[in-house]
Amino acid sequence: MSQQNKVNPVDGQPPAYGMQPGYGNQPGPPPGLANVQQQWAPAVQSMPGCPPGLEYLTTLDQVLIKQQIELLEAFTGWEQNNKYKIMNNQGQQVYFAAEDTDMCMRQCCGPQRSFVIHITDNMNQEVIRLSRDFKCCAGCCWCANAEACAHEVMIEAPVGQVVGYARQEYSSWSPNFTLRDAERNPILRIHGPCCVLNMPCCEDTFNVWSNDDTKEVGTICKQRGLQEFFVDANTFGATFPQDLDVKVKAAMLGAVFLIDFMYFEKSSGGGAGY
Repeated sequence: MSQQNKVNPVDGQPPAYGMQPGYGNQPGPPPGLANVQQQWAPAVQSMPGCPPGLEYLTTLDQVLIKQQIELLEAFTGWEQNNKYKIMNNQGQQVYFAAEDTDMCMRQCCGPQRSFVIHITDNMNQEVIRLSRDFKCCAGCCWCANAEACAHEVMIEAPVGQVVGYARQEYSSWSPNFTLRDAERNPILRIHGPCCVLNMPCCEDTFNVWSNDDTKEVGTICKQRGLQEFFVDANTFGATFPQDLDVKVKAAMLGAVFLIDFMYFEKSSGGGAGY
């Protein structure tokens, strides 16, 4: 039986928000998580020690994160919750990501807003949750040593179990980030370009390095696309070693969304993040 046709065994009705199959007493993702038609990658069997739903990440060494075009936002400038397809290198969808932020936060705070992003698998089960708190003083690279002045995304997989953080770090000019474990110990470092151009004709690459900055292990690249002349819909590619800890791969996804909001998400007035 398809996900759309599942019914509540008690009253025979489709499951309501907050009572979706597989969530138990946990609230399910918001209605905006309904996935559009897309070729999904085949499911992977569960693995010992791997958070449920992240098994497919163990087979990947790169992902493509493609933001969907919101027509209402394109025509009116009224900021909508972002939605993204997460695909493998064959164009098969492996996850779907949907932002869940209230209207006032989106319109008034723009790219600096707090957010929760629900990432679901092909069974519409939420497998990763990303969340960022609103910090009115955050964003300046010179002040990022202070907690109140550094943007940070918390990664939960499954929901309720923190597996890592993606955090903005101090730098004199170029963007710097760290990927941290659940105890906030640094694991990997991310160094951005000297100038983030944020132009549709250019690629902006953030290089991922070992914690001691001696070995490059991956990249996060904002890819060029002509559609960005007209709409706020970015595309990112992320590469990493296939044998990288799956929790660190989940943290890299968190870093992609943090970088997107900080440097490439346009405000309702048309400007980009920072």
